[in-house]
Amino acid sequence: MSNTYKDLQNSHPCFGGHKNNAGRIHLPVSPGCNIACRFCDRTINDVDDRPGVTSKVLQPVDTEEILKKALEICPDIKVAGIAGPGDTLASDKALETFEIIKKKFPSLIKCMSTNGLLLDERAQEVIDVGIDSLTVTVNAVDPVIESKLNDYIIYHGRKIEGVEGAEILIKNQLAGIRKVAQAGITVKVNTVLVPEINGEHIEDIARAVKEAGAKIYNIIPLIPQHKLKDCKAPVCAEIDEARTKASRYIDVFRHCQHCRADAVGVPGKSEYGDQIYQRRLKVKETFSHG
Repeated sequence: MSNTYKDLQNSHPCFGGHKNNAGRIHLPVSPGCNIACRFCDRTINDVDDRPGVTSKVLQPVDTEEILKKALEICPDIKVAGIAGPGDTLASDKALETFEIIKKKFPSLIKCMSTNGLLLDERAQEVIDVGIDSLTVTVNAVDPVIESKLNDYIIYHGRKIEGVEGAEILIKNQLAGIRKVAQAGITVKVNTVLVPEINGEHIEDIARAVKEAGAKIYNIIPLIPQHKLKDCKAPVCAEIDEARTKASRYIDVFRHCQHCRADAVGVPGKSEYGDQIYQRRLKVKETFSHG
């Protein structure tokens, strides 16, 4: 039986559990991605604190040793999450890792993040492995707007660009959210706010994902980089306005810490990634996610 939304609000840092010093560990086991977000610069390094960054990519077999070490150092860890550095459903590695966690660490909350491209077709696998909370990044529900944020998708071996690829992505995201939400999994939706592209679209996204079954909505400010390096990051007033608009339709989370894909500890209070993953890299390397 999955943890309920109310349970997660008390024990999951991304649902409000940060108030109770709830910690999390991100296991960077998913190597590749299947969409090309224009703002995403996936790297392996030790210096950047942001999504899509890790100091190494683990194998599922590493999970048990890593988790034992992490729990010894930080007993406050309640959540084992996989958020990259690629997409969790683009390979089998995340689901294999969650099978290990399910057997060896049954008390840990299992949390997964995905771009949702393959969520519709892999929903039953997500349900069967016992995921407690699923985060889906939905940056638009209008294909024209989405095509300005994402160059292309890789879908069943095909590279599909522009609006055509965006239509497939959005359709699969919403259908997948419906399936896992109906199974009782708590769904959080992330949206990267790029004011000049999707700033006037936030209410539409919030309305659509709520209708599909999402419970909570998280608006993440753009970090200008890669192909959107010339776009301005939203200022506090713009973020607050977007959150206020979204809150007319869905609960809004307001404490996102922009966590790395290999983060360990209590967000904003402790960070043990250096000890757990023995970070040694000091130079940036481009991480391929095609």
